[in-house]
Amino acid sequence: MYYRKTVFLVVGISKSGMGAAELLLSRGAKCYVYDDGDNDKVKENMSALEEKGAIVADRSEVFGLLRKIDVVVLSPGVAIDHEIPLAAKKLGKKITGELELASSECLSPVIAVTGTNGKTTTCTMIKAVLDAAGVKNELCGNIGTPLSSVLNKLDRDTVVVAETSSFQLETVRTFKPHIAVITNVTPDHLSRHYNMENYLFVKSKILLNLTESEYAVLCYDDPLVKNLDEKTRGKVVYFSTKEEVNGAYLSEGKIFYKGKYVADIKSLPVGGEHNVLNLLAAVCVAEIVGMTEEAICSGIKEFKGVKHRIQYIRTVNGADYYNDSKATNADATMKAIDSMNKPTTLILGGKDKGLDFDALFRKISESLVKAVVLTGESAPRLYDSAKKIGYKNVYLANDFFVAVKLASIVAENGEAVLLSPACSSFDCFTDYEERGDRFIEIVEKL
Repeated sequence: MYYRKTVFLVVGISKSGMGAAELLLSRGAKCYVYDDGDNDKVKENMSALEEKGAIVADRSEVFGLLRKIDVVVLSPGVAIDHEIPLAAKKLGKKITGELELASSECLSPVIAVTGTNGKTTTCTMIKAVLDAAGVKNELCGNIGTPLSSVLNKLDRDTVVVAETSSFQLETVRTFKPHIAVITNVTPDHLSRHYNMENYLFVKSKILLNLTESEYAVLCYDDPLVKNLDEKTRGKVVYFSTKEEVNGAYLSEGKIFYKGKYVADIKSLPVGGEHNVLNLLAAVCVAEIVGMTEEAICSGIKEFKGVKHRIQYIRTVNGADYYNDSKATNADATMKAIDSMNKPTTLILGGKDKGLDFDALFRKISESLVKAVVLTGESAPRLYDSAKKIGYKNVYLANDFFVAVKLASIVAENGEAVLLSPACSSFDCFTDYEERGDRFIEIVEKL
């Protein structure tokens, strides 16, 4: 791309938008930046970009600017049906995203992981294995640092491990990882993607540009993902806890890869079926890359879990507290519930994404969850689902702090408190990390 001859408008100045704008400015492009938000962080980012040469656009002029620019770059938080990209499309302007922009500049091999749940854990496991094998690597993407922000650290010997969300995949056209992993696809973000068909299509875009030289690593146990083999020309490798597949699988407590013994599951520090599936996905990637079984086992043994994903915080008055703020949909919360082995007080609620909570409360009614504390925008709909299912031990809290305090009162010695919201955080927090950190802060002071 001829950056110096192209005029860009970056929409959404969070981490990814910031990274995209900085990349463009470093390449000498003329770059306008815009964000609907008016919080301190947005103002801080805008000011920093302005100092680097970006031109800050305000609401009154942004639509007029569309006639002057060549390319609109969307941050993942900005949907393709937002009014700005819709207006730009009518004018025939090119629309892209931070991931697409950055990947076009990336010369390093990319391992990209997507899925409704398990992305972060799988990426972190892959990194642990690469580290154990002494392979230079960079973890980036939806996990925290955008690809555009790490490009200058990369060389051809660096392996990029990129957590890739559906929001990022919306705008890809040419993105082609060396290995593409899909962990699972369950209902999530339907307020943005409208229905499961669209959501699945967006997730499958990670596969669309693969050739016979690349690999698609798919979860055989998820019927939606299993059937995505038809969407790619890449070499398909499966992982499964139920079947002996062409890839990584579990058999009688042992992990195999294409019939070759890898490890005994009991020797590896993972718990819960969902984490075993994440591990099997990581094994597939490691085997494709050429890691030894010794390196795979060593890396997994060094894996310490993921912050905000069933993260043990501390024990207070005999009750164990767990932070699972990253559980932003019902399926993730149900998996967290499965991992609990003692009576549990569950904290639910946050931004309402329009998901169905009935199945969640059916799960709760059959589990070790003894009480549920509801908070946030989604609390009324969660309460309605609880009533419909007949689950009665429900408490309502008018804010997050009160919810945690209430849970601490309900929980008794030998029990647990689990924050696993089943909702996004955007009603009260910037992201799930801020929510999880606030939970930790409150628990530390109990």
